[in-house]
Amino acid sequence: MSSPKIVAIHGSERNHGNTADVLEYVGKVLAARGVELEIVRLGDLRMSPCGPCGDCNSRTVPCALEDDIPGVVERMARADGILYTAPVHGFGTGALMQAFIERSGVGFMRFERPLTNKVGGVIVIGRRYSHTEVYHHLTANVLLNRMIMIGSGFPAIVYGNQPGDVLHDDEGLQMVERMVNRMVDLIHVLREHRELTGRDGLDTELANERDDKWFAARHSPIG
Repeated sequence: MSSPKIVAIHGSERNHGNTADVLEYVGKVLAARGVELEIVRLGDLRMSPCGPCGDCNSRTVPCALEDDIPGVVERMARADGILYTAPVHGFGTGALMQAFIERSGVGFMRFERPLTNKVGGVIVIGRRYSHTEVYHHLTANVLLNRMIMIGSGFPAIVYGNQPGDVLHDDEGLQMVERMVNRMVDLIHVLREHRELTGRDGLDTELANERDDKWFAARHSPIG
């Protein structure tokens, strides 16, 4: 059996700031458990804004805009776990992460929910304010994509402003470490279940949310 992999979505515009420091810490924790961490840096991607077509809620196939997002969704679908890691900007989720959530979720993942039963986690980084609001926003998207959300007791929130500050938030890093270890534990449980039984422990036969009878009837042309 191959080594487990967790894909982390790095939602900051800065590749060498506090978000990167936290993910470097996560990488060390995972390496000690024999788990690979793959980091997707949103700032390095070609990510189109949602276009003016306005047909998102009537499409039954993925978005036609061409950028790097379909490839990222494929990488996430091959992983065992997904980690949303984002800074607080302007009292809300950083713009890159919000754009990614819209493009990946509305444009691609709503059709087949390829992250169903992946183990999901959330880390939020920021100076002082609105951390819990951003945490709940990202958690809602983990659950929307039918992942299995992992907690750490207290949320994995790390405080920091200037570069390197997060490395001094011992309690925040402790929550990150607890959550990451619990993600690994559950990944192993799910893998062992599949190996022993030949099937997933939770339902995966889920309908295309944009191709069911209700949706088709609601959007069918009037004769």
